[in-house]
Amino acid sequence: MSWKQRPEGGGRFALWLIRSIALYGGRPLGRLLLYPITLYFLLRRRPERHASRAYLSRVFGRPARLSEVARHIHTFACTILDRVFLLSGRFGRFEVEVHGLEVLHQAMEQGRGVLLLGSHHGSFESLRALSQTRPEVDVRVVLDKGQNPEITQLLDALNPQLARGVIDASQPGTSIVLAIGEAAAEGALIGLLADRARPGEPSMDCEFLGSPAPFPTAPMLIASSLHIPVVLCFGLYRGGRRYDLHFELFSEGLRIPRAGRAAMLSSLLQRYAQRLEHHVRLAPYNWFNFYDFWQTDARNAGSPAVPAEPVARAGG
Repeated sequence: MSWKQRPEGGGRFALWLIRSIALYGGRPLGRLLLYPITLYFLLRRRPERHASRAYLSRVFGRPARLSEVARHIHTFACTILDRVFLLSGRFGRFEVEVHGLEVLHQAMEQGRGVLLLGSHHGSFESLRALSQTRPEVDVRVVLDKGQNPEITQLLDALNPQLARGVIDASQPGTSIVLAIGEAAAEGALIGLLADRARPGEPSMDCEFLGSPAPFPTAPMLIASSLHIPVVLCFGLYRGGRRYDLHFELFSEGLRIPRAGRAAMLSSLLQRYAQRLEHHVRLAPYNWFNFYDFWQTDARNAGSPAVPAEPVARAGG
């Protein structure tokens, strides 16, 4: 089963309740609620539990224990709770250590906009802490508003200004590229999660944690069409109030020619996958793709791989 087919955990009331307790009861009370939430997912959400165990077994090189699966789910719940505070501008509650900030500043100083390639590893929302040092920075995020609509609505209510800057990934690919291009022309930081391929989306297999896994080609094609600096961003949750924010220069400006397109795309995606694997091994419990990322079920059934085509489509 793909990630697009998984239902949201809990209804609108439950999500509203957690948000209200977090904002009005405080983070300590909110964190106490994470334990029954973790237990619920551990006992009731078999696909997520199975995906967590399979992933952790890859990372550790041995069968993962149930306690480790629980820790994995609890880490995810912690970052979801913290998202409420980060999106509402309550950065003082956190200790964020930034690595490679000079790399990001140098890319921004070119005035062409910057494409920030993130992933479903750690907390991309920790990027918002940059507003403490550069409040003038315009951050746009490419998100699929159709996926998890109830969570999206609740989080939009926390920061209407940020919500207005969201680029909807559910619109046609051409519209996404145009919107990203407009944001780049205004010198914005454009955040795009680059590790998750939609069902049927053009992708290429890359070696990741010991086996081939599909990575979407759209982020690299978008970067090539814009020819702006590309910076990798990893926001690692370290427990308690602590986050590590890492920036790495990926390219000063990509150019993917038609001749040899497939080979160059494969090389770029493998580079991205290698850097992602590096940070995944640094913080294994920060991996939040709770589905069969390697598509082992489909491969065992003999399903053909999705061919890489020059189609720009952004995932969220």
